[in-house]
Amino acid sequence: MHVLIVLAHPSETSFNHAIAHQTAKTLRDNGHTVTLRDLYKEGFDPLLPHEEIPRDADLTDKISTYCDETKEAEGIIIVHPNWWGMPPAILKGWVDRVLRPGLAYEFKEGDSGEGVPVGLLKADTALVFNTSNTSSERETAIFGDPLERIWKDCIFGLCGITHFTRKMFNIIVTSSAEQRSQWLDEVTKTVESAFPANELNT
Repeated sequence: MHVLIVLAHPSETSFNHAIAHQTAKTLRDNGHTVTLRDLYKEGFDPLLPHEEIPRDADLTDKISTYCDETKEAEGIIIVHPNWWGMPPAILKGWVDRVLRPGLAYEFKEGDSGEGVPVGLLKADTALVFNTSNTSSERETAIFGDPLERIWKDCIFGLCGITHFTRKMFNIIVTSSAEQRSQWLDEVTKTVESAFPANELNT
């Protein structure tokens, strides 16, 4: 299976980077192939120009590559911090520019404007790993856990993903090396559960 990992954190020493690299290693160790996109390192431009909005727009070679990778992925994993209950702007821009109509979703024939989507992604499994400095209890009680709704329902659900798992690791700012090691073990188990070892590799 080929899995696309999209990482959005500006610091290469962040725990987000550790999560992404542990994820990639786990997948490869279990016989899968991986594309890892580090949006900050690659200087991804999150601004959606109006020329790109039409379904049949001419895309730059760079955006076309991102689109092709997403279209062909059999699984998708997203890694990012919780910033104001949202993904970083660079990742929101990736969603805007890459999860395009005709590639990630389309609308039913005869749709009169109500916007009932049909998911088109080849992948049927998605994982999202988040980090936060807010406790899970407070996130749910006070804010309603907006990242769960954004990724599960507003993005991947719309694009046809039928198997979705999200893990939040918190509180990062006060976490110890031992705690982070335990979290990375949890990352490994989560990835192996979602993407079992390739039988040809066992």
